[in-house]
Amino acid sequence: MKKNFLWLAILAALTLVLSACGFGGDSSKEDSSKESKTLNLAIASEPPTLNPQLSTDTQSGSILNGLFEGLTRVDQKGQVENAMAEDVKVSKDQLTYTFTLRDTKWSNGDAVVAGDFEYAWKWALNPENQSQYSSILYPVKGAEAFNTGKGKAKDVGVTAKDDKTLVVTLENPTPYFTQLTAFYTFMPVNEKVATSNKKWAAEAGKDYVTNGPYSLSEWKHNSSVTLKKEKNYWDKANVDVDQINIAMVESSTTANRMYKNGDIDFLGAPFQSVPLDAIDAYKADKTLKIKDTASIYLYKFNTKDKMMSNANIRKALTLAIDRQGLIDNVTKANQKPANGIVPNAIAGWDTQEKFFKDNDIEGAKKALALGMKELGIKDAKDVEIKLSINTDEAHAAIAQFVQEGWNKNLGISTKIDNSEWQVFLDKMTSFDYQVGRMGWSGDYNDANTFLDMYTTADNGNNQTGWSNAKYTKFMAESNKETDPAKRLKLLQSAEAVAMSEFPVAPLYDYTTIFVIKDTVKNLEPDVLGNVNLKAVKINK
Repeated sequence: MKKNFLWLAILAALTLVLSACGFGGDSSKEDSSKESKTLNLAIASEPPTLNPQLSTDTQSGSILNGLFEGLTRVDQKGQVENAMAEDVKVSKDQLTYTFTLRDTKWSNGDAVVAGDFEYAWKWALNPENQSQYSSILYPVKGAEAFNTGKGKAKDVGVTAKDDKTLVVTLENPTPYFTQLTAFYTFMPVNEKVATSNKKWAAEAGKDYVTNGPYSLSEWKHNSSVTLKKEKNYWDKANVDVDQINIAMVESSTTANRMYKNGDIDFLGAPFQSVPLDAIDAYKADKTLKIKDTASIYLYKFNTKDKMMSNANIRKALTLAIDRQGLIDNVTKANQKPANGIVPNAIAGWDTQEKFFKDNDIEGAKKALALGMKELGIKDAKDVEIKLSINTDEAHAAIAQFVQEGWNKNLGISTKIDNSEWQVFLDKMTSFDYQVGRMGWSGDYNDANTFLDMYTTADNGNNQTGWSNAKYTKFMAESNKETDPAKRLKLLQSAEAVAMSEFPVAPLYDYTTIFVIKDTVKNLEPDVLGNVNLKAVKINK
């Protein structure tokens, strides 16, 4: 009876989820097929924010890429194409970019003007706004100085020359700058609306104005988000989908059931993940798609914590992870054991140096002994580690595998601390953790996107408290170097410094795994793990 009751309870809960999100019922499916093209998706949790200057996570970013549009856009093949800018001119010294904007409107009918870009970029850099991604704007002249309180907004090198012309001056030549201008932190915000309502991005409504292919029709917090094709979008003729329904489904098992029932059209990153126990079945029926991606799964160490401040303890924990065993027995998606901070899928990193041996138990024991001696600890049982993760079946299974290995091979005590997503993020940013799981997907196809966050301890995405003067020097030199080969060596040297002190424990380079309905086209993630909602087509 207990089993039957539990199954009925699960079915009832699933029905409530589908109904609340507008994902169930024959009538809705029938109407959508007759009247419009609808894409149904699921994400794991409530987006922490839908403000492009404050967002930091891939799920929110995927939604924002449908709601807003930057000066440029990256297509399905990873190529940069003009978006809000119809023309881009670059000076001979590669320091000045002049963007000419299209004639286009915000969803409320206002014209999109160059001043909206200038306002948004400077808002993100204003230290009062605490944008964790503000450092991604540092290639712009004066951006870092303003963001760190050493300069003024008027000295930041972004200027609206007129409504149609945005002039950007850089600190140094930045070969990937037009990739950056496609990223959501660089997207515009309607200055009139944002200055009149500081909470414009908190809810769907008249003040949540967008300039992308979709508008935010509805946001039921902790339940669902609905996007609708935007009539004012300049390229609406090439937007095939009329409505996107996005349910918030914490359990990947529940999301998998929704996919099998036909209630969602796609399951996998960057939205809700394919549950680990479903991978073998999807492999068997040959519907599982696997792609290498420029993303890494790692554990960060809080170097402000007494135990984790010791580099040898961090080294011991890093070396004592059986990455290949984890991939073969737990994740099962052809991931590659990670040996550094930068994934091999990043341009120029396919001959990555080996910084340590996988599952090096003897090396881990030696490092642990040194660390214990330095900390005055006599018994390994007194080394107590708290491993923090956010709620997710996959993260839990990975943590349990690592926990078992650490406890068995090192004789230490490891406890898993599980929190829902927003609470977990707060713990990571406030250093209320010892070891914390994190994933990082490249914002652009260059090693700098993985290395830059560790240049300073106070970078909002660093979250380890670690910094190193030599590392910072290599990174600064790489920003000024115009020769690609020399720049690559500087970036590799920086990574080598970091991996000698282990502020993070790399686990594996991600692969993107997903299943998708045959009727849905162009939703496959690119090498950075991003999806282009504008490009999606539905063949009925």
